[in-house]
Parts: sequence; structure tokens; C-alpha cells
Amino acid sequence: MPQGKGHDAHQHECHHHDADASAPRDQADETTCGHGDKHAAGGHGSCCHHGHHDGHHHHGDVKPSAAAKYYCPMCEGVESDQPGDCPKCGMALERNSAFDEPARTVWTCPMHPQVQQDKPGDCPICGMALEPKTVSAGPEDNAELRDMTRRFWAGCALALPVLVLAMLHVVPPLEHLGNSAISRWVQFALSTPVVLWAGWPFFMRGARSLRSGHWNMFTLIAIGVGAAWVYSAVVMLLPGIFPPAMQTHGVVDVYFEAAAVIVVLVLLGQVLELRARARTSSAIKALLNLAPPTALLVTEGGDREVPLSDVKSGDRLRVRPGAKVPVDGLIEEGTSSIDESMLTGESMPVEKQPGDRVTGGTVNSTGGFVFRAEKVGSETMLARIVKMVADAQRSRAPIQGLADKVAGVFVPAVVIVAVLTFAIWFFFGPEPSLAYAIVNAVAVLIIACPCALGLATPMSIMVGVGRGAQEGVLVKNAESLELLGKVRWLVVDKTGTLTEGRPQLVDVVPLEGTDETMLVQLAASLERSSEHPLAAAVVRGAETRKLPLKAAADFRSVTAGGVAGRVDGRLVLVGKAKFLESERVSVSSAATERAGVLQADGKTVLFVAIDCRAAGLLAVADPIKETTREAIADLHRLGIGLIMATGDNRRTAEAVAKRLGLDRFEAEIEPADKIRLVETLKKDGAHVAMAGDGINDAPALAAADVGIAMGTGTDVAMESAGVTLVKGDLRGIAKAIHLSRATMLNIRQNLFFAFIYNTLGVPIAAGVLYPFFGLLLSPMLAGAAMSLSSVSVITNALRLRKVRLLR
Repeated sequence: MPQGKGHDAHQHECHHHDADASAPRDQADETTCGHGDKHAAGGHGSCCHHGHHDGHHHHGDVKPSAAAKYYCPMCEGVESDQPGDCPKCGMALERNSAFDEPARTVWTCPMHPQVQQDKPGDCPICGMALEPKTVSAGPEDNAELRDMTRRFWAGCALALPVLVLAMLHVVPPLEHLGNSAISRWVQFALSTPVVLWAGWPFFMRGARSLRSGHWNMFTLIAIGVGAAWVYSAVVMLLPGIFPPAMQTHGVVDVYFEAAAVIVVLVLLGQVLELRARARTSSAIKALLNLAPPTALLVTEGGDREVPLSDVKSGDRLRVRPGAKVPVDGLIEEGTSSIDESMLTGESMPVEKQPGDRVTGGTVNSTGGFVFRAEKVGSETMLARIVKMVADAQRSRAPIQGLADKVAGVFVPAVVIVAVLTFAIWFFFGPEPSLAYAIVNAVAVLIIACPCALGLATPMSIMVGVGRGAQEGVLVKNAESLELLGKVRWLVVDKTGTLTEGRPQLVDVVPLEGTDETMLVQLAASLERSSEHPLAAAVVRGAETRKLPLKAAADFRSVTAGGVAGRVDGRLVLVGKAKFLESERVSVSSAATERAGVLQADGKTVLFVAIDCRAAGLLAVADPIKETTREAIADLHRLGIGLIMATGDNRRTAEAVAKRLGLDRFEAEIEPADKIRLVETLKKDGAHVAMAGDGINDAPALAAADVGIAMGTGTDVAMESAGVTLVKGDLRGIAKAIHLSRATMLNIRQNLFFAFIYNTLGVPIAAGVLYPFFGLLLSPMLAGAAMSLSSVSVITNALRLRKVRLLR
């Protein structure tokens, strides 16, 4: 049969079939169950009846004693202080969760994710307050924000009268009060706690940066504010050391208001920044809040509400109408429609019935149902999404390298500019030259903002990754997010990506002398032993016709060929025409022509032979997803070329490609051919993305610039991919590319603003406009500009939360 997976290659010739009747089943025709146990593909009820080996057992009601570190969940009284096996049943002992250490909170820097520690603090590189890597669902106790807010309001209350007193000299009737000794001493008294208490964290971070050699924004603030306050304090305490030339109206000017107001403005910037940074984790918080705190456990004594943390794999849980699904599992009783929009971004509820899978965090709409828990705790889809989003938010995009290089030399360069500014104003400036030199040097130190550069990329990445998660687009790392926007070719598989991935038997063509019912019944009875999707379609077709299936004997399969075996004593072959011919069965030209017509209509044709004679054709079609055409049109608008790579025959592939308006297609290819296709496209200099859902797609996903795993596929594909779509829908790829381009545009805007701000701000603060316009920048205005620059970068990044991912 076409594209058979995992089959052997024994020949089974019709005139020698008795000699091969005892041909052994190939080991590759075994299927591995979710717990690592192999069973024959055609066997029934053979998977995992011997218990689980994945660490989650179908528990009895055995509970460990409080003193037991390890226990057997199946055998009462078997406990131990050491790991090992149960002496009764041989099962590995489980650890008592009461002895598990509480998970440690790791604190990290948003600008330097390599900085990690187990307690709150400041980044030793940039001085920024560390934040927890793991986000909790409830309200967070942000001690840093509380402390900065308290210091801001206290500093504001003290700095305001200082500013008023300092500004009295510009009001003619009150000019004498501004320069009075009482006014100056009050300014000294009020500004000192502002600088030395409210601004103390900045001096601590600045001192640490000088010791470590990692100069940063707080190095500049500490030097600038410290210079203004120390100079003013010396003027007050030792006025006699200053020459008369430095006096204005008989006194030497002081700058207590500049020092105090700068501290308050920097504190305001820190408060706004911390609040904005807290909002960047809103996407993870929203995901965490999807999981309900409790679940309804079905027991022999009735339903019992238990904490979500107590739910084990194998538990039967009830979900009532309107309630949230607690964990991932399989429905056993009842039907319902479930709102999965919070995970997939799709608003239409999905109908569910026994045998269908449900995902934790989704919302049950109408009916109630009972399901068996399969994945709990960190294994659920929701937990994996949260971890993937958190990891991606901390990753670094290649574009950040430019900002890092600039930031590495930025602060030393600013200090050099400040020293030059002081020297030029002191030696060549008007009197009082020392005052001018100090004021302008302080303005240079204060206005420079390396944080705007450092935050430009990580803030956009954090918000962009979170926005994608809300739409079911999970980004593994920032590099994938950056590269996705540059993609020019998208290679997609047909089955499960462009199509529903659930083929249906649509045409039955019996040849002369064959009954249609017998044709379907014998073919389906044989195909029941195969794991191939097309085989499943034939079996479903027989079940729809209510045909009883019979046992198959001597089953064997040929890779990319077909299957053979005996059903009800008759030799049956199902597969490609070449497979039948290799088994010495002749296929008439009429049958081949009829197959060609069906293939031209986009259908996959299986040839059936009974007792060494061609008996008929079975046409299987995989319906194209309703959203595929819309997604392809959107991708074409984005300038993306689409190539379909499929193992299906050329006629079927060509029909599908024409129907969908694809740019190219590659048919009858093996997994290795997909890798070669990706590498060939990359050699031409184009960025290539590969979308797939199967284990056989994993190598090509890894070879592409960006691998995109459809969430309906395998864990191996998801591990190999840089982007995972929770809903296996081509529109998700269009969303991901929109997201990438919007995020990279946002980063470029942030970097442009940060570069322009610092490029223009530092020279203006140094006084380049003074010779032409007589303008100087007050250190207070410099402090306000510096504080707002970081906030503006974060605010711009937060705009990504509202970006539209589909037009």
C-alpha cells in the first residue's frame, strides 16, 4: 500500500504464496504504545494491559504513611527510606510527594538571562532589579516595586519644597528669599534624605558596577547625582574655599534641587518601568489562570472534589457544563462541545465524544462528560506551553547582538564625554566656569540611558512571545521568531497540514467478477492489521457500510508498496499497482486508466487483488481543510512561496497543488528527499521554513531555518521545531509570520529610538547648542528624559499585545 510505514520487504509471489505463508512479521510492523511497550499493529487489546511504566500508575487507594519516603502504590504496607522495587509486585517504588522539596524560585535579569540566583536582588551587569523566572497565577508580591514606590513618594514630598525654594529667584518680588541663608539650609536639610535615603539603591548599584567593572546606567546616576550633591554640600559647609568669581549675588550657587529632583525622577522611571515589566508576563499569567484549582474525582462512593495537584494519571474525572477541563485525557462517557479558544485562538467550540481527547484549561460548553486523566502536572499541554513561553521569553535574538556591542562601550564613552565636557566648560566657559562645568557634566551623565538600548530587544521578545501563545503560536526561542519573518519558502506536508489528516473511502470500483461488498470487506479485514492512515480509511469505510470484518492471517507489509495476507482462506493484496505486479498479479490497462481519472481528481488509489487476480480499486481522499485556501492566500500576500512535499503519487499531488494554487510540489518523495529539498532551497540563499507533524518530518524540521510543528503531530516533531502551532492549521503559520514581522518591526523601532535619543541627548546636555542659541539643558530635564526613555521603550513593546495576527 502507498507510503506504508514501518513494513518489511518480504516478497510474496502469488504462485509461491504457500511457501511464504509462514513468513514472520517484521519487527518494524510493531507499534510502540505510549509507555514504551510494543504490540503487533493488527492485534487488539494488546497494548499495555500489564500496567504502566511511565511513572504514573493506575493507583489503588494505597496511601503512604507520613514517615515513608518511598512506597508502592499497588501494595499496602510496602514502604522504604530508599528508592527501589516493590518486593511483592516488582514495581518501582514511588516517592512520597510530602518529601518533595518545594520548587525554588529562580531570579533572573530580563536584559541578561545568564544572571540567575535564588533570591531577589540586582543584576551585577546592568543593575536592573531581578525578576522571577517562574510566574505564578495569583497576584505577585513585587517587593522591589513596593520599595521603589515608597521611596518615590517620600522623596517627592521632600523634593517638591526644595524645587520651589530653588525657583524663587526667578520671581522678582521673592528673589531675595531664594538666595537667603535660611532657604539654602532648608534645601540642604530636605534634599539630603532624598539623595542619601531615597536614592540609596542607585548609589549601591553604582558602587557595585564600579567594583565589578560592568558600568551601567546606575554608574552614571550615582556619579552625576553624587557630584551635584557633594559640590552643593561643600559650598554650604566650606563656603570660604570658593573664589569670589564663582559668586552670584554674593553667594555660590548650589544644586540641591537638581540632585533631589533627579533622584525622584529616576525613582518615578523605576516605578513605571517595574509596572510595565510586570505587564509583559500577563500572557503567562493568563495561561496559568486557565487551569482550575480543583477537579471532580469519580470514585465508587460518588464524586469528590480534590485539589488539582492530587490528580493522578488514570483517575476518572467528571466535567460539568460550564466547568474547565482540569488535565489532559480521553473521554470515556458523554458528549459535549468544548471551547478551546484560549489554547488555539479559534472561537468555534469543538464537538467531543467518547474516544476524543480533551486538553486541560479548555472550557466545557454544554454537556457533561467523564474522562480518564492521561497527562497531569508538568506533562499537560498547558504546562508545556507555559514552560515553552517562559523559556522563549528569556532567550536572546540575534538582533540583540548589535545593542549588546554598543552597550558594552556606551557607559565608558559617556563618562569620557562628561569629563571632556567638564574640562571644556571649566577652561573655556564663562564665569562661574566651575558651576557651568559641574552642571553640564552632570547633565551628560544623567541624560545617557543605556537601559533603553538594553531593553529594546528583550521587552519586545517577551511581549511578542506571549501574544503568540494567546493565538496558539508557541515560539521555542527568540532566534526562531526573528528568522521566521525572513522566510521566503515554506515547505509543507500534504496530510494533516493542507488536509484534515483523516482520509475517507470515497470510491469503490469493483472489476469484472467482483462484488463491491466482498471487495471492501476483504480489503478492510486485511487493512485492519496495518497502522497506515489510508488503511484506517478503508476500515472506517467498511464500518460505515456495517460490514463485519474477518480475521487476517499471514499478514505482511512492504514499505511504500502494500500489504498482503489471507482473509477467510483467500489471498488478498492491497496497495500500489507496482506492488501487485511485483506479486505476479497483472493489472489491466482499463484499471490503470480508471485509476488515473481518480488520481487526477486528487484521490489516492489502492489496487486490490483476490486470489492472484485484480479485483478492484479503492479511492481514498483526505478532505482539504476549510481554512487552507484562506491561509495560502494570506501567505502569498506576505510574499511566501509554498512547496508541497508529499509521498503521494504525482497525479494526486498535482491535482491538490493546482486546486490550492501552490507554487510548487514534490511527489513520491521519502523523508530523506525532504531534507535535500530544504537544503537545495537554502543553497539559493533563501530562508526556508518547514511545516510537518510526523516523526518522519523531524529531520527536515531540524534542517530548515525554522521548523514549524503542527500541534496535532508527534512530540518528536515538536522537539525538532522552533515554532509549534497548538492547532494544526496552516493559518497558524500565517499568524506566526505576522507575529515575527510585527515583533522585529517593534524591536527596530525601539533600537532606533534608543540610538537617536542617546545620539542627540548627550551632545545637547554637553552644551553644543550654547554657542549658537544660548541654550543649556538643566540636569533635572535630563533626569526626566532619561527616566522616560526606558518607559517609552517598554510602552512601545506593550503595543504588541494588541497586534492583529491575521488580516
